[in-house]
Amino acid sequence: MSVPSPSPIEPVITHPLNVIVATDCGSTTTKAILIEKVGGEYRQTYRGEAPTTVEAPFEDVTLGVLNAIAEIEELSGRKILDGDKIITPCRDAKTGVDIYISTSSAGGGLQMMVTGVVQNMTGESAQRAALGAGAIVIDVLASNDGRLPHEKIERIRTMRPDMILMSGGTDGGAVTHVVEMAEYISAAEPRPRFGATYKLPLIYAGNKDAQPQVRKILGEKAALVLTDNIRPVLERENLAPARNKIHDLFLEHVMAQAPGYKKLIEMAGAPIMPTPAAVGVIMETIAKREHLNLIGVDIGGATTDVFSVFEGIFNRTVSANLGMSYSISNVLAEAGLANIMRWVPFTIDEQTLRNRIKNKMIRPTTIPQTLDELQIEHAIAREALRLALIHHKSLATALKGVQQERTISDVFEQQQSGKTLIDMLKLDLIVGSGGILSHAPRRVQAMLMMVDAYEPLGVTRLSVDSIFMMPHLGVLSTINEKAATEVFVRDCMVYLGTCVAPVGQGKDGERCADYAITFPDGRVDKGQLLFGDLRLVPLAGDQKASITIQPAKQVSLGAGAGVSVTREVQGGVVGLLLDGRGRPLQLPTDHAARVASLTKWFNAVDLYPKAGWGQG
Repeated sequence: MSVPSPSPIEPVITHPLNVIVATDCGSTTTKAILIEKVGGEYRQTYRGEAPTTVEAPFEDVTLGVLNAIAEIEELSGRKILDGDKIITPCRDAKTGVDIYISTSSAGGGLQMMVTGVVQNMTGESAQRAALGAGAIVIDVLASNDGRLPHEKIERIRTMRPDMILMSGGTDGGAVTHVVEMAEYISAAEPRPRFGATYKLPLIYAGNKDAQPQVRKILGEKAALVLTDNIRPVLERENLAPARNKIHDLFLEHVMAQAPGYKKLIEMAGAPIMPTPAAVGVIMETIAKREHLNLIGVDIGGATTDVFSVFEGIFNRTVSANLGMSYSISNVLAEAGLANIMRWVPFTIDEQTLRNRIKNKMIRPTTIPQTLDELQIEHAIAREALRLALIHHKSLATALKGVQQERTISDVFEQQQSGKTLIDMLKLDLIVGSGGILSHAPRRVQAMLMMVDAYEPLGVTRLSVDSIFMMPHLGVLSTINEKAATEVFVRDCMVYLGTCVAPVGQGKDGERCADYAITFPDGRVDKGQLLFGDLRLVPLAGDQKASITIQPAKQVSLGAGAGVSVTREVQGGVVGLLLDGRGRPLQLPTDHAARVASLTKWFNAVDLYPKAGWGQG
């Protein structure tokens, strides 16, 4: 029996943590926040930001960190810096902080290559391990991936990853294919992206019987680390040891080579985490604490990360080609022009739309100047979010290649191994993050973008990260879960409200469901939701109401077709959204009819007030 690897070593902190400064060193901006204990609970009090300084002429990441913290100093009146040092622990009520912590995705984040024997079994398990550790997976090599040996070798040589994760085989199984892959890596003699003088970190997490041969082949060629098998038996994944090793090597090797990171590691009171890994940690912490099934998304300029926790199982995927600035043309290429245009509530010719998208790509820092531009950007965001979730569902699956035992109830329903774990009817919460969602001019716009892209079923709560502080809270949760959770609930999450979406389809104007909402003051609002209707009912964030829905005979809310459902719903800054547009959501194919439908829906929720649009 293999002994599980210990978690990354947590710092031993002997003094109380009442004042915490945290930074997230992004690829373009370094964001700092101050967290203080106010009246017995932790609150985020001040924030500052500065350009990240990993490139010439500065080439020292700590300069951006000090600049961002200096802004907090100025705003708060607290003395935190002594030259280029952070004063820790606190000296008095207005001097110093108890700890400094950080995350980083500067320098393009952690780029990894993974290998397996069978692509959709051990290859996919290795991919899940790397993604969960906050990596961008730049390629998955497998014995059965259809590439010839020389093509595999050339690929390893040219990609220059930060790290390689090798998996393959169950413990006690054949070693031939695993050894073969080790020989390909040896022949390629891969060089790391940063640091010409050091060996590439390589983690071997495959069949333990192959360890001696892998050590013999690769021991001299790479900085080899052996850990427990990711797939010790077909029926079980064991990802934690490999993930912990990735975090350790990220700090020791990759981060240590980037400009100024040695100083940053010395300044920090806890291990630095890759930004996406930290976001994943806080998502997982909240899901487990509240017993929720959740989906979280972070849509950036170049990539879109999707996180999920279903039945306690955490998954992360990164769509490295879907983003709102650098990768915006890839969204157009992958979604197709028609899919973007279907969300635009006015007439626009194809060439004009293409030109606007290309302009955003070559000027990634610009923001929309007109309402038309904003609506086009929101249309593109819907498609980026939709495609990223499809990608996530394909990787967040039950284990493939497993012979599943069947009970009597399964006799007529063949159980599929490899079935996605994402069940939208069991989803409790959607968390949105990233500029397009966090900084939408109106919160209802963020809510509708997520509803249109994800098509939640039944009753689902939605929220956004107010100022993108999830990475800071993720790394904080590793040293003080109470502080991280309190700030997450009080200052980070903006609860938008709840979406109630019956599953089924019907003609516009036909009855979808009858509903009765009982408010906290005892008032009851009864009504009928028709197909094609979108209705917004005000319900404040601190309020809960009870809703009883009697769906039409072909419509369900998760309990079966035509079966009445009563649920408690939570309010938010937007309120309670009753979505009678049917699931799956189908927009009219005729242009004029589609613009009319979009106009009706957008007006119903006051999406773009006093706009005077939609006449085209």
